[in-house]
Amino acid sequence: MSKIYEAEIKNTGGRTGEVSSPDNKFNLKVSSPTLNVEGTTNPEQLFAAGYSACFNGALQAVMNKNNSVFPSNVTAKVSLHHNGDLNFNLSVEIIVEIVGIDQEIGERLMHEADLVCPYSKALRNNVEVKLQLK
Repeated sequence: MSKIYEAEIKNTGGRTGEVSSPDNKFNLKVSSPTLNVEGTTNPEQLFAAGYSACFNGALQAVMNKNNSVFPSNVTAKVSLHHNGDLNFNLSVEIIVEIVGIDQEIGERLMHEADLVCPYSKALRNNVEVKLQLK
């Protein structure tokens, strides 16, 4: 396996701080989602952004491989759960929309994308992920 890219992001201040890249192309203020601080994002939104982009990229690659390219949108809903004391976990819902495709083919392509998406692979057997074709 050969590495093709590595991202580096530093956090200062935890959930009430900021995240930034060494080249300063990425710099955001973060806060806890329960605080609802204007002008900030949170780790769950950042995770959802990355997962939706990655899954849609995997879906486009699968469609290209199958010679069936259609416009697609992927929404990731990331939920944070509190299970007492310091026990937190995530669950994810991936909602896929493929414009102009047959339902059965769309389902197959969505599940193929789930098999190749690096985020899906990283979460498999650890985080509950529900797939839905819209």
